[in-house]
Amino acid sequence: MPNLRLALSQIDPTVGDLARNAEEVVRRTRQAAGAGAQLVAFPELVLTGYPVEDLALRSSFVEASRTALVELAARLAEEGLGELPVVLGYLGRSEHASAKLGRPAGSPQNCAAVLHRGEVVTRFAKHHLPNYGVFDEYRYFVPGDQLTVVRLHGVDVALAICEDIWQDGGRVAAAREVAAGLLLVINGSPYERNKDDVRLELVRRRAAEAGCTLAYVNMVGAQDELVFDGDSIVVGADGEVLARAPQFEERLLVLDLDLPAADSNHTDGLLLSDGLHLVRAELDDEVAEAATGGPDEPGAAAEIAPRLSDEAEIYAALVSGTRAYVRKNGFESVLIGLSGGIDSALVAAIAVDAIGAENVHCVSMPSRYSSQHSRDDAAELARRTGLNFRTVPIAPMFDAYMAALNLTGLAEENLQSRLRGTLLMAISNQEGHIVLAPGNKSELAVGYSTLYGDSVGAYGPIKDVYKSLIFRLARWRNEVAEERGEVPPIPENTISKPPSAELRPDQVDSDSLPDYDLLDTVLDLYVEGDQGRDAIVAAGFDADVVDRIVRLVDTAEYKRRQYPPGPKISAKGFGRDRRLPITNRWRRG
Repeated sequence: MPNLRLALSQIDPTVGDLARNAEEVVRRTRQAAGAGAQLVAFPELVLTGYPVEDLALRSSFVEASRTALVELAARLAEEGLGELPVVLGYLGRSEHASAKLGRPAGSPQNCAAVLHRGEVVTRFAKHHLPNYGVFDEYRYFVPGDQLTVVRLHGVDVALAICEDIWQDGGRVAAAREVAAGLLLVINGSPYERNKDDVRLELVRRRAAEAGCTLAYVNMVGAQDELVFDGDSIVVGADGEVLARAPQFEERLLVLDLDLPAADSNHTDGLLLSDGLHLVRAELDDEVAEAATGGPDEPGAAAEIAPRLSDEAEIYAALVSGTRAYVRKNGFESVLIGLSGGIDSALVAAIAVDAIGAENVHCVSMPSRYSSQHSRDDAAELARRTGLNFRTVPIAPMFDAYMAALNLTGLAEENLQSRLRGTLLMAISNQEGHIVLAPGNKSELAVGYSTLYGDSVGAYGPIKDVYKSLIFRLARWRNEVAEERGEVPPIPENTISKPPSAELRPDQVDSDSLPDYDLLDTVLDLYVEGDQGRDAIVAAGFDADVVDRIVRLVDTAEYKRRQYPPGPKISAKGFGRDRRLPITNRWRRG
């Protein structure tokens, strides 16, 4: 039985930076070669970064990707890496028109290629295109219609791209038809809660259907709202986990696989499941000789990384998303309005973990309604974390506005928030920091925020986190610090006190909103679950409470559209996932 040493390169590409991405492929290929790998695979669209969105519609970008691919193949050979086959994703174009889709020849495609000995040996395009949730790939791409099988070291390796295994049939069934020894899948699979469990069950099921070992390589890092958690995995046809990379870390996962020798002589063009036709690529000089060979040196035991807890993986996703947004957009530092409340405290902790305390700048902006304990809590968090901290009272500005306008009620409350927003943006413009917005999903859902006030910022790290989960994450982060022998970053009083915007005397959030545990449960049913008002009431919730929450959610769409992006951690986040009209009189949920 042939032995194949496989390397899965779980890396973090940057959208649009073809030169950097290619450099990273070279670096990781060299690392894989040093580990004795006989095949190395990189994630979906790694050469361009993923997702490219409407960049796919720019012919100049498509051609730049195709050119970079050819240049990369030549460079790998020039640097002595040409004998190691490389599988990677890139942005390509179709050779033929698609009458079914009404798309001309040369339309963009989500492609993968095999590079070997300085050449692009074979190319193919993603067959199943996702068009749900955050994905709208039919807007950009034309699907592929082939199953590519590479014969390497006496093993037939079938190739697929991400969604090809999330949908039934297609390349999974076709891999079984040609008796492939390995199904290798390159992916750009975004994170959401519990996705690692879903992913494991998926690859186990598809391995069984394909009748062979399945290797799944995913990317890490983040792109705008999407976070990628890695979690690359290899499973046997029997479902046994053979190797698994850690979540949210770059990693080269290397393992030796004992795979069945190729004995299929299917020819190019053979019609397979789902209308796919077979395309073969021969990389062996002498198949019979290669079939008895293996790596020169025995490999180390394959890594099976432990899974993170629910809180740990969510927090890691928030940190990864924040770090990527700041760094990939060319910023060095962030600015946060630190009130002493739980939301800004968690955002500050995330920022410190993402880019370092020395790059986090916080401003306390007290008004006449700000409690002394909140001021103290803000200062204490700064002391514990070592971030940069200053205090700029808004009272003089507030008094000037009030003298001119004589505002009352909600207008007076919102003025305080807007003064803070203006102050943050002024400091941002003056000093070059990027402002992080502290709004959470509960508040965004019901419109409990002030436009051009607490909603100002370029990124919202906790935008997709419900308030009840905010408290869990804060407690978890403090517990982790204690386990490490460190000072917990968030003061206990910040976590234990009732949440309040402190815009009027003795104000607490429960004056305006239901209890957060109740609110978040109903929101989860209405937003993530897409359940209507009647269904939620039938589940046992008070009709008046449900009516109020549904009304608040529906009338706050205009606010959410103006909120900055933030990392998606749920099955349905506000933004790419949930697209409802602003002008909308439907009120039945």
